[in-house]
Amino acid sequence: MSSNKIREILNQFGFSFHIRDFPESTRTSLDAAKAIGCNVSQIAKSILFEGEKTKNPILVIASGSNRINEKQIESEIGEKIKKADAEFVKNKTGYSIGGVPPIGHNEKIQIFIDKDLMQQGEIWAAAGTPHSVFSLNPKQLLQITHGKILEITDSYKNL
Repeated sequence: MSSNKIREILNQFGFSFHIRDFPESTRTSLDAAKAIGCNVSQIAKSILFEGEKTKNPILVIASGSNRINEKQIESEIGEKIKKADAEFVKNKTGYSIGGVPPIGHNEKIQIFIDKDLMQQGEIWAAAGTPHSVFSLNPKQLLQITHGKILEITDSYKNL
């Protein structure tokens, strides 16, 4: 159901997006990369945070091989953040953790995009379920999300 909603939204942009559904989970970056057969750095993982004072949702779309440096996001928005819990994620985005796409949320969400994703030719993002993804290029991601490119990550050492 959720991937159909994402398909409809993607079609409105006029690009040729292809959603792939997998029997195995694509919930984590590593799971998604294995299922797709791509490098984990090509996975555009969507992580939702909550402003501690404002309670505003902040979506960070990061390369699957990177860890988000929360202090960099806090510096950008001027308040401390915390990782959103499952209920907050579902209420604000309309999707469950592990399937949050970069678009099609219940409300307007401030979005930051990991600058490392901009170096990839093709990236893969969740398509509304923990078993579906779609491919796009980084410029398309920027266009469909209106996100802000930011240095937001610390690289994992063992990926």
